[in-house]
Amino acid sequence: MLKRIAVSALIALCASPAYAAAERFTLDSAHTTVAFLIDHVGFAKTLGTFNDVSGSFNYDTDTKQVSDINIVVKTASVDSANKARDKHVRNKDFLNVKKHPEMTFTASSATVDANGSATIDGNLQLLGQSQPLQLTVTLNKAEKYPFGHKSFTLGVSARGTVQRSAYGMNYGVANGLVGDTVDLIIEAEANQAK
Repeated sequence: MLKRIAVSALIALCASPAYAAAERFTLDSAHTTVAFLIDHVGFAKTLGTFNDVSGSFNYDTDTKQVSDINIVVKTASVDSANKARDKHVRNKDFLNVKKHPEMTFTASSATVDANGSATIDGNLQLLGQSQPLQLTVTLNKAEKYPFGHKSFTLGVSARGTVQRSAYGMNYGVANGLVGDTVDLIIEAEANQAK
């Protein structure tokens, strides 16, 4: 009888591989950049950033699965190195920051492959509308930080594109003054929550 119980326990153990639980990671605001490039009258692209970004996600180092992704950008923090332009971008023609102070990216899950790459399909909430957004992500590094906080840290690069007209942001699209396609550039460090 005891032998039968031991064998059953061993089979159950082998059938259920033990994985480390996913850990929560929080964006390091001092080492996270959310930037964008957008065409200006066909002459050149304007580069801008959002300076107030927060967020977190789960990451399982064994399964390489990313889950429960939630990134929040304060729209009024837009900065294109030109005060007059930034004032215009904050108004109703573009981000309408008084009515919509945040844009949010959420995604359920994705798996990082052996090359450190992943495609994350989620939704971007902007101007009161939610549209699909796909990010191509590269996990640059995953290890203990060498100084300072010394937390386990993930270094991530991500790229994506947004069609602003899909959110009703149509200013300058029809006459070609401002591009419709916005290229997203994200460089981030995220620290394991303590």
